[in-house]
Amino acid sequence: MVPRCSETHFFFQTHPCFMHHSNPRMGVTVGLKVLSLVAIASLLVFEEWVSTPACNLVDPFEDPKFEDDPENLKVMLVADLLLLGSESGYLSVFFRDYYISKFFRKSFESLKPDLLLVLGDVSAKGSELTRSKWTSVLQQFYQILGPFVDLPFHAVLGDRDIGDCSDLDLNKVNWISSKLPGLDPSGCGAFEINNISFVTLNAVALLCGNNSLRFGIEKVIERESLEFRDETGGINDSINTTDANYNFMWRVHSMPSGSGPVILLHFPLKQTGNQRQGGIDTLKRSPISLIEGLNEVSKPREHIGAGVYKLLHTLPQNASEYILQALKPRIIFSAHSHSFSDHVHFDQTREITVPAMSWNARDDPGFVFATFQKTGRAISISYCSLARESHILLVYISIMVLFCFFCLKG
Repeated sequence: MVPRCSETHFFFQTHPCFMHHSNPRMGVTVGLKVLSLVAIASLLVFEEWVSTPACNLVDPFEDPKFEDDPENLKVMLVADLLLLGSESGYLSVFFRDYYISKFFRKSFESLKPDLLLVLGDVSAKGSELTRSKWTSVLQQFYQILGPFVDLPFHAVLGDRDIGDCSDLDLNKVNWISSKLPGLDPSGCGAFEINNISFVTLNAVALLCGNNSLRFGIEKVIERESLEFRDETGGINDSINTTDANYNFMWRVHSMPSGSGPVILLHFPLKQTGNQRQGGIDTLKRSPISLIEGLNEVSKPREHIGAGVYKLLHTLPQNASEYILQALKPRIIFSAHSHSFSDHVHFDQTREITVPAMSWNARDDPGFVFATFQKTGRAISISYCSLARESHILLVYISIMVLFCFFCLKG
């Protein structure tokens, strides 16, 4: 006779009663829990890995005298963040802003910059925004910076921030400039850190004709030129002028090229020389890069609408020569094109164009990391690439598909 289930503990594990009444769904439930934990852990590891920038030294053998020193000035340069503020949609708030914030955090942690420079177009639609909406853009920017908001930073005005010449409002430029550190009412600025001088120019105003704002920019350039000429003992030789459309005037002096300040502006200068020019597709990649293969050049996006000026727009030749002759820049950093570029002008002045650091602008954002040597005038330039949005979305979609497949199969 087969004993009943309740008669003895001896048959507890092997008795057919228990084997007959076991729940087959219990194994599936446990499997789903394990899969969920593995998926979450994998995503956390993936996010940390994919948020780390892959930096490549540009022309690493260009200056053999460059020496690593903890006292060197390390600068992180970003551009074209194209923030939407209160007009941000769910995709921006819960996905793009989240990852851009992680990009900043991982970049700060790994590179440890002393200064952050933003080369214009902080806002995607700044020229159309009211003051309250502009404030929301600034709040969004500070939230993205997170715990690193106290890092010294300086921002440049871009065409999306203040508009084009037809609707350039002096009062609005003054108000926006007052909300960004180091800018005067015209959108220009000058500061010094670690004995390195920086001059910020409102490049948008230099595109305009005869207006008070452009004249104010010319005065800033002339003032800075006089200061550096006095410091270096330059001697005036003659006065040059340009055509009627851009009546720029500058004094030719004996200051050598490269002896002036670091110039920061949104629009690139007109490229009159072409002794070295390269984009991100010309850079050599490290075979052990954390984001190997994500650096191919991609076409610009227009998710938030096209800008006032085309991406290939530059300052006119007259204004470009004016800046080069009057200020003798040590190096120039510009933006606007959304792509990286390394160019040498006719007077041997080097200009670095900083790529967009926004998925609103391109699928593969990036930034530039510059190191200024404490002694001497050597500068090390690295291009840092970030993960493609399409690749991250592909990973998320793949995990969801696998999870749904496992659920249906169970």
